[in-house]
Amino acid sequence: MGFKIIVPATSANLGPGFDSIGIAVSKYLTVEVGEAQSVWQVDHQLGDDVPNDDRNLIVKTALQIAPNIKPHYLKVISEIPLARGLGSSSSAIIAGLELANRLANLNLDNREKLQLATKIEGHPDNVAPAILGDLTISTYTPDQRVFSLKGHFPEVALMAFIPTTELLTSASRAVLPEKLAFKKSVEASSIGNTLVAALFAGDLEQAGYLMELDQFHERYRAKLVPHLAALRNLGHQAGAIATYLSGAGPTTMTVIDSNHRQRFVDLVANSDLNGELLQLKVERQGVTVC
Repeated sequence: MGFKIIVPATSANLGPGFDSIGIAVSKYLTVEVGEAQSVWQVDHQLGDDVPNDDRNLIVKTALQIAPNIKPHYLKVISEIPLARGLGSSSSAIIAGLELANRLANLNLDNREKLQLATKIEGHPDNVAPAILGDLTISTYTPDQRVFSLKGHFPEVALMAFIPTTELLTSASRAVLPEKLAFKKSVEASSIGNTLVAALFAGDLEQAGYLMELDQFHERYRAKLVPHLAALRNLGHQAGAIATYLSGAGPTTMTVIDSNHRQRFVDLVANSDLNGELLQLKVERQGVTVC
């Protein structure tokens, strides 16, 4: 009997929470697992650049965790745009992890899933909310241990602006500095720490202000995502709580009260920005298997 794996999209960093803070959002990767067969077959509509055999990231991940599982037919349906900063690769990794978990009867708990997924992905900011749902604060320690805490992100609208152009994570990371001065590092960390406290306290006013004070990555990526400054300005005009670069970009996320949402939609529609504006919400539940 087949089964279905559903993984939410994710939005990471939230400004100063670089490689640490993430939220699960209401776009999904669905993998329908069919019968066993002689070779892996991945049926999808994601284009020619995404393999449909055992080179597919979902299958590669599953085989990395459980090399002896039998090939199956997989039907993949994804609402998550590729290379846009909404965790498309992390969702595939989590889907592969759950595929191995089920087919090999591994009975992994969430801590074990987080450890495996972070080792594959390299950092936990996207994989943690994909596994746990909602808001997660995570770290990957020098001795390669993962710690992640789940919180409750306040009830707000999330307006994702998705440009028509891709931005690969590798390109977005290439513009980051190798080092930060000690004083700047302390300042950046203190902002991130206080953002976490504000989020856990449900203080949106402080959280929103701090989300726009990142010192780690947004200023260095600004030339790759010129629409961030424009959307942040439009957000301020509409009374938004904050606008931040989602993951490595190019998607931006505007956190806004539902009462101000339409004003923001109108402002973006009347601008010269080229992209799609989507209303999302925080997904409280992580990956599910049914």
